[in-house]
Amino acid sequence: MKEARLNNGVMMPAIGFGVFQIPAEDTERVVSEALETGYRMIDTAASYFNEEQVGNAIRHSGLKREEVFITTKLWVQDYEYDDALRAFDKSAKLLGLDYIDLYLLHKPYGNYYAAWRACERLYKEGRIRAIGVTSFSNERLQDLFLHNEVKPAVNQLETHPFFQQRTANQFLQCEGIQHEAWAPFAEGQHDIWNNPTLKAIAEKHGRTVGQVVLRWLNQRGVAVIPKTVHKERMEENLAIFDFTLTAQDMEAIAGLNTGKSPIYDDMDLATTKYIGTHRIHD
Repeated sequence: MKEARLNNGVMMPAIGFGVFQIPAEDTERVVSEALETGYRMIDTAASYFNEEQVGNAIRHSGLKREEVFITTKLWVQDYEYDDALRAFDKSAKLLGLDYIDLYLLHKPYGNYYAAWRACERLYKEGRIRAIGVTSFSNERLQDLFLHNEVKPAVNQLETHPFFQQRTANQFLQCEGIQHEAWAPFAEGQHDIWNNPTLKAIAEKHGRTVGQVVLRWLNQRGVAVIPKTVHKERMEENLAIFDFTLTAQDMEAIAGLNTGKSPIYDDMDLATTKYIGTHRIHD
């Protein structure tokens, strides 16, 4: 398994398995299959409501704790300092783990400075191996690390052929922060599976469109966490390290960039208000 070295020296798999929108009743089975397939990084979140099932799959896998890299995330509702500490304890208990490999602030809203300082404390106590953020713009991310002690190790961003995050990618590489892609397949938007450019490249290499997209991200230095509930697709998504896209392939995919998200507009006030005030518990 190819790995990425985070800015604190922690090694993180370059490809993991995401469980967003997988129902709790299916999660243990699906994660068990992913681990059997060879995935060693599982990405969940408090707001996905399936941390307990992820933990069950890990415990029943027969793998040693240090063989599996676990990411979970703190929701905006719990961004006050003491709330963040309690929320972390709850996630760790649901996962059944003594420590979390990567803990992320889930969105850049609310009192994320207080939340970050709680994460710094947990990191220094050894309960988290690395801390980072999700969906932070370059400006908010820079402001965060300029005024705190621990620099984020990861920024997980929506990144796919239609929203390539080129400026963010350059900034993150410059600052030594790992770029990780959520929604690498654009959640199926813009009919990605039938895109003529991606299909042509896939046919040339004898691969699937999904494999081409993941390999394209990998060659840009972006970690990925694709989600699927089908074991054959799990196997396909993991098999991306035995071929290389050419410069011409990379240039062709670069031409698909629209510069905006097809999933949601993070400058839309109604959207940001909903995310920033959404509650996941009483």
